[in-house]
Amino acid sequence: MTRRLKQRWARLRAWLRPPRSLKVTRVGRTYLVVTFGVGLGALNTGNNLLYLLLGMLLSMVVVSGVLSERCLRDLTVRRVGTDAAFAGEPFAFRWAVSRKRGHAFALTLSEADTPLSGEGGVGYLRAGAEHVVRANLTAPRRGPVALTGVRVTTTWPLGLFAKTRVLALPGSLLVYPRRGYACRDPGEAVRGPVGDAGNPRRNDGTGDVTGLRELAEGEDARRVHWLKSASLGKLLRVEREREERRTWVLSVEPGLEGAPLEHRIEEVAALAHRLLEEGHDVGLDTGARTLRPASGAAQERHILRALAWLGFEDPRGDEEAA
Repeated sequence: MTRRLKQRWARLRAWLRPPRSLKVTRVGRTYLVVTFGVGLGALNTGNNLLYLLLGMLLSMVVVSGVLSERCLRDLTVRRVGTDAAFAGEPFAFRWAVSRKRGHAFALTLSEADTPLSGEGGVGYLRAGAEHVVRANLTAPRRGPVALTGVRVTTTWPLGLFAKTRVLALPGSLLVYPRRGYACRDPGEAVRGPVGDAGNPRRNDGTGDVTGLRELAEGEDARRVHWLKSASLGKLLRVEREREERRTWVLSVEPGLEGAPLEHRIEEVAALAHRLLEEGHDVGLDTGARTLRPASGAAQERHILRALAWLGFEDPRGDEEAA
């Protein structure tokens, strides 16, 4: 199913969805059984006291429905999102909920019509205040997840029924590959160590300073220590510790599908994390996309994004998942 068909199907489901849904809780089921029993007793015996009790029980059901509906009205939900989501492990996800008028109680928020599991809640929401609700969600697999709306549920005031309202809030979430361990070595580096000892004419190291020496003919002048050179009257060059930084280009072999593809993606993600943690430069080649070698946390995020989109349609413009 293409991306456009999925969006149309999501809009159709949202249009056909009733404005509210109601679910009887465990306490509610007990309450209804007792109410039904009292009703039978009142009909069989004609006892006015039982009729009065039945009326009170039924009126509480009506009061519960009215008050819960007031809780769900005039709500505004804004999706704050998450910093990073990895498949198979909980990640922090946040919504900002507010209400212009009145108070709300016992609200539970979750993402509607998605494979994401988990929910967050707020016990009391003041009028005019925005409250950030935090939840630990879990995604079963990597890739983009289309978000259609936020499900808001309340059991207030008696906990007999769970009334739910879905607020339409389209968006997307990109789930990174599952974090694990790499069973294989990354192979031979495409470029060896760089630094003072590896190549003194270019790519000077960034390690700790070990000393100064006179600049030789043909050496890079960018490493000259100008203050010391001016005080001694000759050009002095800064010497730094040898770097062990290497460069790897990790690849995902074309033609892989299903479980082998997922296994290779998780392995590449683990290798990239390990090499970047050690200070190396890491690139990526997936066949459809190539990332130039670089280091740092930003490069790891670029690699994870490329791996997460592998096998799915490429993001386009502002539709790209966050």
